[in-house]
Amino acid sequence: MGAGGKTFNPHVLSATYHHKHVRPMACEEDSDLRIGIGELLSRWGGLQMAVKNKWGGHDSLEKSQELAHDLFHLLSQTNVITVDEIESFLHESLLLSFNTEMEDGSIEEVAEQLMILHEEICLRGSHH
Repeated sequence: MGAGGKTFNPHVLSATYHHKHVRPMACEEDSDLRIGIGELLSRWGGLQMAVKNKWGGHDSLEKSQELAHDLFHLLSQTNVITVDEIESFLHESLLLSFNTEMEDGSIEEVAEQLMILHEEICLRGSHH
């Protein structure tokens, strides 16, 4: 613990900091990661059904875009992430944003694909 009982959380750093400074352990291929996340989510039938049927309310599309944005930040800010953490994040996001739980195995499948995407795009760039 740091001074005042606060711990350092790298996820709280401002976007301004990230654009002006070298990001330690961050994904350097930001646009590839954003595109990959968007493509994965657009192929995820359960999420698309939630958006189409407005399970998250009238702003369901915006909520799905926010999910993509949040996943990008989750995956690009750290190299230390597990499939379980991605699964938990997806479960929580779908419950909070779309008031739904998917028990068809698709969350685990999408989490696995996101992990592979993260490894291919982000981790390959950190070994130069």
